[in-house]
Amino acid sequence: MRVRALAVVCLLVVAGCTAPTDTTGPASPPDHDEDPLGWEDGYWHNSSVAVDTSDGANRSELRAVTSRAMARVERLRGLEFTDSVSVEVVSRGEFRSGGGVGGSYGEWDDQVWEAAFLVGEDTTVDEAFDEVYGGSVAGYYADGRIVLVADDPDAVAVDRATLVHELVHALQAQQLNLGGPRNSLDGRKAVTSVVEGDANYVMDRYQKRCEAEWDCIERTPRVSGDRSYDMGLFLVTFLPYSEGPELVGDLHDRGGWEAVNDAYENYPESTEQVIHPERYPDETPADVSVPDRSAADWERFDRGGETLGEGALYAAFWENGVIPEDHLRTDERRYNYSHPVTDGWAGDRVVPYRNGDDRGYVFRTEWDTTADARAFRDAYLDLLNEHAAEGVGENTYRVPGESAFDDAFRVVRDGRTVTVVNAPTVDDLDDVHADRNG
Repeated sequence: MRVRALAVVCLLVVAGCTAPTDTTGPASPPDHDEDPLGWEDGYWHNSSVAVDTSDGANRSELRAVTSRAMARVERLRGLEFTDSVSVEVVSRGEFRSGGGVGGSYGEWDDQVWEAAFLVGEDTTVDEAFDEVYGGSVAGYYADGRIVLVADDPDAVAVDRATLVHELVHALQAQQLNLGGPRNSLDGRKAVTSVVEGDANYVMDRYQKRCEAEWDCIERTPRVSGDRSYDMGLFLVTFLPYSEGPELVGDLHDRGGWEAVNDAYENYPESTEQVIHPERYPDETPADVSVPDRSAADWERFDRGGETLGEGALYAAFWENGVIPEDHLRTDERRYNYSHPVTDGWAGDRVVPYRNGDDRGYVFRTEWDTTADARAFRDAYLDLLNEHAAEGVGENTYRVPGESAFDDAFRVVRDGRTVTVVNAPTVDDLDDVHADRNG
């Protein structure tokens, strides 16, 4: 498993620098009864602010930086803030002790993420995601306020990029349709890719203005911490932040901000449409079903099945050494989630099973072509080999006990469909899912 220390996303700290006190725009709009685009709380988008954060920003300095940033976000995004936005700073320890921003996970989730070969039987999804979210979140927006997560909150280390990113979320909540919940992991990541992609796209444009045109708080170099966590889970979590801006940029090229706004009324249905923007909105995922062929002593969880999607499958193959490590990085800004092993994805379904304390699952995928399905099956067998699997029968494999994925597997391709059955022992495979050519 590839586990390494990662720099936290968007940590360009503003503490310890001084901005000039003059302004390049009027201190207030020409008519106080109006709130023009690009003006907020006494600051124009092209104003400078009198801020000295060498000893930590006070409340008024934080408000000034926030108000000007709001005006600039309005200017870039073409939408007006209708309500004020408060900003607070908390320590990373306080953030983690409060539960962070991750979800609550149980045994069903453990099986789903085990099927993705991203969380083994030696830990739980709760523990794994606590490490990812606790170590990587720089800030979040919730209930009308922005919370910035800082390693040293006493210095009020306001990260310029993170502040702008979260202000875009506040603007989205005030002006756009953030959509209802999706019933699959893949669908949720697709929706999040529009929301986070928009925020990162605006953040990038903001940074470029700071480099070429605007007077901005300077960047303060930051020393990366010792935080380390599972890179595969991080890749699934980070996909909307990396691939989302590419989708939003593609939409902006097609039809400006109107086309981006339209995506909030017609969200992508899969991470495939995010990774490959040219497939949005026309190429929709297949509806994959898994018939219940279990023996009487095995049963499905009440939650039914889950769809992993192209993005999670890429992370699984990369994390387990099937996709070369250097394929991931394409430049300094983003990761590359498109690979021949996964880009023929058409749909998938994971259905966990249980029998007392024993667990198993059926993982079925569909592919655009027979060749794509064949490539996936070959790659999946390579993944099993990475965990020292041994062939113990036709299409049947056994991963030994020293692996965190110690189980029996049956892998069958039928045309464009590949079905994987997992069980504690080879004898249990048919009890989880009777073999009828997959």
